[in-house]
Amino acid sequence: MLKKLTLLFFLGFSVLFASAQINEGDKYFVAFTDKANSPFSIENPQEFLSERAIERRERFNIPIHISDLPVNPDYIQAVADIGVAITYPTKWLNGIVILTNDPSKIAEIEALPFVKNTVKNVSFKNDQSKQVETDIFGMNKPYEMKEFINEIKATQKSTSATSSLDYGSSLNQIDMIGGVALHDDGYQGQGMVIAVLDGGFLFTDQMIAFDSLRLNGLILSTRDFTEPGNNVYQVSTHGTSVLSTMGANLPGEIVGTAPKAAYHLIRTEYTPTEYLVEEYNWVAGAEYADSAGADIINSSLSYKTFDNPAQDHVYADMDGNTAPATIGADHAANVGMIVVNSAGNSAGTNWPWIASPADGDSVFSIGAVNADGQYVSFSSIGPTADGRQKPNVAAQGASTVVASINGGISAASGTSFSSPIIAGMTACLWQMAPDLRNTDIMTAIQQSATQANNPDYLLGYGIPNYAVAGIILSGFNTSRVVNNSDISLFPNPFTDQINIVYHSSDTQAVTIQIVDMDGRQVYTAENIARKQGLNYFKIPQLQSLKKGVYVVQISSEGEVISRKILKSL
Repeated sequence: MLKKLTLLFFLGFSVLFASAQINEGDKYFVAFTDKANSPFSIENPQEFLSERAIERRERFNIPIHISDLPVNPDYIQAVADIGVAITYPTKWLNGIVILTNDPSKIAEIEALPFVKNTVKNVSFKNDQSKQVETDIFGMNKPYEMKEFINEIKATQKSTSATSSLDYGSSLNQIDMIGGVALHDDGYQGQGMVIAVLDGGFLFTDQMIAFDSLRLNGLILSTRDFTEPGNNVYQVSTHGTSVLSTMGANLPGEIVGTAPKAAYHLIRTEYTPTEYLVEEYNWVAGAEYADSAGADIINSSLSYKTFDNPAQDHVYADMDGNTAPATIGADHAANVGMIVVNSAGNSAGTNWPWIASPADGDSVFSIGAVNADGQYVSFSSIGPTADGRQKPNVAAQGASTVVASINGGISAASGTSFSSPIIAGMTACLWQMAPDLRNTDIMTAIQQSATQANNPDYLLGYGIPNYAVAGIILSGFNTSRVVNNSDISLFPNPFTDQINIVYHSSDTQAVTIQIVDMDGRQVYTAENIARKQGLNYFKIPQLQSLKKGVYVVQISSEGEVISRKILKSL
């Protein structure tokens, strides 16, 4: 019990210290020199990490590191005694964010022997007058105003009768990435935990689209690092919309990519203003996600310029090692999580590139395409400042279907929505192979994508096919199929189903048939969408076929490719 209380104390640290009687002022980051004389040790991680966080490290053979240790509480108390409010600590950056309306206190803090430095002018200025009218839709400056939410019924194709879930208008954004096959096989996020770092989750506690999350106890916690102690359900619908692309379950209208995953809802973004402190909020939120045992972080946030120009990043900072949020994101990946982050919406501006934390070398950065799978002009581009490939992959970020706060659905645009589509489906993929490392999962997703052999700085490796990624994780080598535009049938011999993987250089409809050796058709599926890149198709319930040799034919526009396959039982 004592250990559990200790963990809860540290997960609740910011609430404790933010109760100091300082409500307005400037925020600063205070960096410490070390973690010497800490009451915590790496030999006893249960005092500061949940069982699930420890299990993740053990499963992937990740040792407990000094960076896992909480900030020395004696250091925190010494700074608090000077008369400033402690907002929260951050163990990965080994420091604290403070709030003070007396700048002279900073000199006293810097004089402490264990203080390395302070980051000044991390302004907060609790000025609600900067709230903008569109904040109710989460569409203010931090989200770059190229994300649009249209409170109208989305007009996208509805789900087909062959799907086990009734996706409604959200089918396209899931089918585009091969997600229906995973869902049909029962992989819908069960047992996976996703942390959502965002600006607020207004009405998430009331909307019918999230009923199944609430009724099944799948919202594990909420936390506000921007204004500690506040209710995340009372500000900004940006996080609400983001969450809906993963966790919504409103049959006939919208089903998310991970409707049965569990979620931590974490507010790190202060929507009225944009200051560097939000990157420190981000790191604290990611640390909380780690300590609570999350598998995946979705962050639909991007940092490059601020309301105080002195804090602005330059492109050279996007090297994967400089911006605070990027440093935190790579730490999160190093402890075994997958960090999925929107690429940003600034293409076509004087800063067309991705921004922090999407520049992290271990971050899965997501670009945007439209409903037809074409690059959309706002999606931020690569490379990073040090020349690395970004973004990693892309998903639908134009006219994406999201749950509406007014009931039903809306259409939204921005990489803020392509990112969680990928995050949720990645949870389902990882559910298939939970003992594989985060890097294995991300590599398989990239290998399954439409531009796997020829990535670019617009869409990275392209649009992934999660059904194919699942096959890759089982040991399937796609190189022969891709390099020779070949078809692979397996298992061969088969008993009750046939899996088909094939590569296409274009997009069109195909017909798939099974023919016996007497020329009789025993199976036909018409108008199957063949997409550019790797395609996967499963023919189930074949146990009634007689033992013997059959021919599988894939035909389109006069071209027929045939392969023999043996029915063993």
